[in-house]
Amino acid sequence: MERIFGARMHDVILGRFTWVDVGMIACLLLIFLLMHIIAASFVRRKTSRVKDDPQSAAWRLQLLATCSKPLYFLIWLCGLYIALTLLRLRLAPGATSVFQSALDRLLDLGVVCLLCWLFIRFSRVLERRLLQWTARSQSKLDDALVPLLAKVSRIAVPVIAVILALPILGLPPAYSGLISKGSSLLIIGSIAWALFQGVNTMEAFILAKYNVNVSDNLQARKVHTQVKVISKTIYFIIGVFTIASSLMLFEEVRRVGTSILASAGVLGLIVGFAAQKTIANLFAGFQLAMTQPIRLDDVVIVESEWGRVEEITLTYVVVHIWDDRRLVLPLSYFIEKPFQNWTRVSANLLGSVFFWVDYTLPVSELRHAVQQIVEGCADWDRRFWNLQVTDTTERSMQLRVLATAADSGKAWDLRCEIREKIIELIQAKYPQSLPKIRGDLGPGTAKHREVFPTAGLTNGDRQAGEIAK
Repeated sequence: MERIFGARMHDVILGRFTWVDVGMIACLLLIFLLMHIIAASFVRRKTSRVKDDPQSAAWRLQLLATCSKPLYFLIWLCGLYIALTLLRLRLAPGATSVFQSALDRLLDLGVVCLLCWLFIRFSRVLERRLLQWTARSQSKLDDALVPLLAKVSRIAVPVIAVILALPILGLPPAYSGLISKGSSLLIIGSIAWALFQGVNTMEAFILAKYNVNVSDNLQARKVHTQVKVISKTIYFIIGVFTIASSLMLFEEVRRVGTSILASAGVLGLIVGFAAQKTIANLFAGFQLAMTQPIRLDDVVIVESEWGRVEEITLTYVVVHIWDDRRLVLPLSYFIEKPFQNWTRVSANLLGSVFFWVDYTLPVSELRHAVQQIVEGCADWDRRFWNLQVTDTTERSMQLRVLATAADSGKAWDLRCEIREKIIELIQAKYPQSLPKIRGDLGPGTAKHREVFPTAGLTNGDRQAGEIAK
């Protein structure tokens, strides 16, 4: 450079820096820029083959594309480190300065960040590759485990990177306790998050096999109820242990715990008395999950209300009433009090229709007409129907029509339709057979009543006569 630019290259321009120093740093930066251009050109040329032919060497090319950006980062990290080191040597030759120590720490942190970034990008490529393999397998478990492992790795790698980077910072000893507790809290939180994701994945995997939107969903609703109650219980246990483990890291909390244990007898009685309802509901939840007197989407009659079981939590059950109200009941209610479950064994129901008619109605003819009415109803499931005389009084007889339906909603619509059509039939063909009130005046009182029409009659007889007229 001196032969090219002359002796003025050694002139000082800023502090101890000369034109030679500036030229050397500029040359270094140009060299690393050239390395970046060459690496980018190589990666671009190789990865272009993936677009032209995705099936040829896709695995190796995906890895190359994954490593490209971390490679560029590594090139400039080394270039800046060397350039800044040359500046440090010019400022303080022959001595290790604070500036050089900071540069070394920044380099170490950069390498840790680079490895973390590279591993995360590599995990995404590996996840895509594994998903391609699992798509060809018959098992559905691997389809759920691969995304779970990918999520856990993307959380575990940054946590490990942070833990490894903390000693590199070289913080004063006064912060060691804070760093230790922070690292422990980070590890506990990461483990808890991974456990939550594991439970959530297993819940989704199990429930995916059972569809509650089909007509015969008894087994599916049974499994959904058990899985959801058990998963919520596991969530609660994981949360409790996570909070307890986090609090035990602090000395003050442990001291409070020691003081509480000294009076554990009295405190246990107080807590047990105060939380007896909560504990009862918790055990009731386990009992409901195992014995299953109710399940999700069950049709129940509780508190004289018709509705469906919409949600089951650790402490209460939400019943969706037919008019869009929500009835919230504690779990212990379904253990201690009677209620109706219309879908306990099956969703099939037997609907009934009652009506009163006069004795003059021909039941055999009506039975044939009712058969045509029932068979013409879309909600009848073709299992069973009949018409019977179920009661009689001094004035009329009671008829009952029974018809089966696939579920409670269809049974309600079927009953209403049958009732309406039978009323229309009686009005059209047998209007004289509608319920009526009779009054028998007797042959011996006819002449007397021509003169005194109301003589000897009670108020009820007079009213009957007026109705008969």
